[in-house]
Amino acid sequence: MKTRTIKTLFPLIVLGFLLTFSTGCDDSGTENPPAENGQVTDADGNVYSTVTIGTQVWMVENLKTTKLNDGTAISLGETWTYPSTPTYCWYNSDIANKGIYGALYNWYAVNTGKLAPTGWHIPTYEDWTTLENYLIANGYNYDGTSVGNKYAKSLSATTTWTSSMYTGVPGSVDYPTFRNKSGFNAVPAGVRIEIGEYYHISNATYWWSSTEISAKWAEIRSIVYNAVDVSSGSYSKSTGLSVRCIKN
Repeated sequence: MKTRTIKTLFPLIVLGFLLTFSTGCDDSGTENPPAENGQVTDADGNVYSTVTIGTQVWMVENLKTTKLNDGTAISLGETWTYPSTPTYCWYNSDIANKGIYGALYNWYAVNTGKLAPTGWHIPTYEDWTTLENYLIANGYNYDGTSVGNKYAKSLSATTTWTSSMYTGVPGSVDYPTFRNKSGFNAVPAGVRIEIGEYYHISNATYWWSSTEISAKWAEIRSIVYNAVDVSSGSYSKSTGLSVRCIKN
């Protein structure tokens, strides 16, 4: 298990200004089919595909609901300055990003306990760790090893990622049999920081866990286009991140 660390967005914000690679990773690699095709519907009527990975069943898409599972509307964050009540937005405030990337939610929406469809939940830190341990132990590292955290490529979609020349990363077309091998289909949905600015679409994705660290921080998982690992860390609860749901 990776050591939990407090992360800030500043290093990746700097990275965002320095990127020179083009977006739209070539999709010529092998797309591996999910182990199971199921479906689940949220409170808005959005239908999501699902995949079984080990003992867990996950959504294959980021959540995009604008309502809690009891029908309560979530506040749309047209402005976003340290929101401390349940809030969502579309990347760059553009609903055209809904279909591919889903919504970005602050942690207060996660903490309602009603964001996921009935019978599903937002993964805990332990749920994410169970996924990690299964993938590493069962040959999902891009190099086929069963030690170390090198499975980002196996979780990531074969399109939409910024291209990279690094070995074994989501933005590279190498190791084609490992591209989205798990069927999880992670897409680089970016982030909305506490003061409302958007960063890193095509370059990175960040998902909430339901595990709280402190009054300000909660656990997250993240993938970057040019890194082999899936990182764990903590972000401010007022940040807008993606959400994946797991079946109860």
